[in-house]
Amino acid sequence: MQVSVENTSALERRMTIGVPAERIETEVNKRLQQTARRAKVPGFRPGKVPMSVIRQRYEDSARQEALGELIQATFYEAIVEQKLNPAGTPAVEPKVFEKGKDLEYVATFEVFPEFEVGGFESIEVERLEAEVTDADLEKMLETLRKQNTRFEQVERAAQNDDQLNIDFVGKIDGEAFAGGSAKSTPLVIGSGRMIPGFEEGLVGAKAGEERVVAVTFPEDYQNLDLAGKAAEFTITVNSVSEPRLPELDDEFFALFGIKEGGLEGFRTEVRKNMARELRQALKGKVKSQVMDGLLATNPIEVPKALVGSEVDRLRVQAVQQFGGNIKPDQLPAELFEEQARRRVSLGLIISELVKQFELKPDEARVRELIEEMASAYQEPEQVVSWYYKNDQQLGEVRSVVLEEQVVDTVLGKAKVTDKQVSYEEAVKPAEAPQAA
Repeated sequence: MQVSVENTSALERRMTIGVPAERIETEVNKRLQQTARRAKVPGFRPGKVPMSVIRQRYEDSARQEALGELIQATFYEAIVEQKLNPAGTPAVEPKVFEKGKDLEYVATFEVFPEFEVGGFESIEVERLEAEVTDADLEKMLETLRKQNTRFEQVERAAQNDDQLNIDFVGKIDGEAFAGGSAKSTPLVIGSGRMIPGFEEGLVGAKAGEERVVAVTFPEDYQNLDLAGKAAEFTITVNSVSEPRLPELDDEFFALFGIKEGGLEGFRTEVRKNMARELRQALKGKVKSQVMDGLLATNPIEVPKALVGSEVDRLRVQAVQQFGGNIKPDQLPAELFEEQARRRVSLGLIISELVKQFELKPDEARVRELIEEMASAYQEPEQVVSWYYKNDQQLGEVRSVVLEEQVVDTVLGKAKVTDKQVSYEEAVKPAEAPQAA
């Protein structure tokens, strides 16, 4: 077998492979002999069909099958011989594909980049430190109460935070417009659900009252046909209900699965959940900074095939998340390319770091992480057992732990400063970068 390799770009390789005709004929004959043992041809007993008849009937298909398998086999042999590491499936183009002649084909493919991860000393990380205070706990209890607010009808004028049940019809220049009308719609005054001026125009209204509210759609309104236009809404108030916060009692605690311990038991469980959320948030923010630093200090060229595969995965995820009657490949690839490139780059960098530092998942940390996740369930022992009986889920946890060990390795070499912050600041999500 003859092999030659041409570097057509930093990562693309064009490999020409020649396979001797003798090897092809050997494979073709082997298949014809296998066919002869089982072929059923009228006028001949099974296994007694002359080879000339077998060749006449089956040689073309046997040759196509042999050539397909030879291309796969010889491509693998060639990349092993040339010590190449392909990223993605090769594009195969036959050059000579004739009976009696050597097979010659060209395989074009990308390889994984070869690099060493460095620049750790220039990575700067601000490591936040925080704790759950009694004030944080009280604020969370109040938030949980508000999230479970009940509304009770009242016979008075509407005010902020009341929930109204309304019918409305919107008109522009005296004409109703699509999407501008609804019946029996619940609306909390001050929620900001409606365009500016709509909710404010209902303050002081009573059940059974009809009001006409003049508003102007914002210039940046999502429906461009309505953006910037003046409209009038005729609104009928069907009912007015005021908010009632639930009491911190057993009925309220039961909503969160707390059946014993009363208020102190509930407070203990909420504090425990807040502490878990805090740990995850602190780890997440450190990890994000480390990953950004690794990307900045280790710019690498990534195979287009891997980016394309990641784009396809992100498309599928988007369709699953947002639903709708749309196929993943109908979503523009450019929407996901930047994120896909980042993911692929980080995957390659992390994989290389694992090799450089010979990292393996710390099984004690794996157990600790599983137990922490299981603690959120009513029967944590069963959850722990489930993980250790499920190889795929256990493998995913090990990957998370290995990634944490990569972060720890980088932190040991990076410029790290510690900063004490409040619980609220620590768990606040990082702002997404503005789109260009």
